[in-house]
Amino acid sequence: MAEGQAEWLSVIRDHHLRALRRFVRRLTSDVFLADDVVQLTLLRAWEHPVMRGHSELEIRAWLFVVARNILTDSYRSGFRRHEFDVDELPEVPSDDDVEQLLTSWLLTDALNELSPDHRDVVLHFYFRGETAAEIARALSIPEGTVKSRLHYALRSLRNALAARDVASGS
Repeated sequence: MAEGQAEWLSVIRDHHLRALRRFVRRLTSDVFLADDVVQLTLLRAWEHPVMRGHSELEIRAWLFVVARNILTDSYRSGFRRHEFDVDELPEVPSDDDVEQLLTSWLLTDALNELSPDHRDVVLHFYFRGETAAEIARALSIPEGTVKSRLHYALRSLRNALAARDVASGS
């Protein structure tokens, strides 16, 4: 982008963008359409810097005219005429269980690669929600051993999942 264009867009942004947004949002109740119109107006200003060197009032008036014309063209287009709002969507998307099923298969496969001692600690901690002290009592091992096994088990799981292109390894 040429230096003159950058300055031109900075002038528009600093002096006219808020007023342009307010103007367009007053013309339409559709916030998304208003944002699109503002964006297209700025694009036109960038592509055709015809107002460079004019007064601030003339620049603002030109921006407003361009925005109004873009909005008018939008309402006249066939796309807008064939759109209509509905109270309910004709189809409600449902949750797809496939992703959850594939994730559980990958996780089960990775868990099976762990040693039984490491797998027991992971299952107690993550699937039963037990604390390190509770796991230590249940498995009759020191609490420090629980923490150590959990640490190494998670590292092995991360590597196993990374080997399946599911997670990044470290």
